[in-house]
Amino acid sequence: MNHLFTVEGITCGHCEKAVTQAVLALDAQAKVLIDRPQNSVLVTSEKNRDALAQAIAEEGYCVAH
Repeated sequence: MNHLFTVEGITCGHCEKAVTQAVLALDAQAKVLIDRPQNSVLVTSEKNRDALAQAIAEEGYCVAH
């Protein structure tokens, strides 16, 4: 299942890595595609959308619902 999030604060490669690792910690099989200019994070995962958003938010990023 694809989940598209608008995430504020991803400004560099380190940020991308932090968000990706947060998602992979929840679902090691997930695929993460980040588009910094669009503030978008596309996650392909069978995990619950809210759980994925929470994992990203716990890294310090603002996730729009």
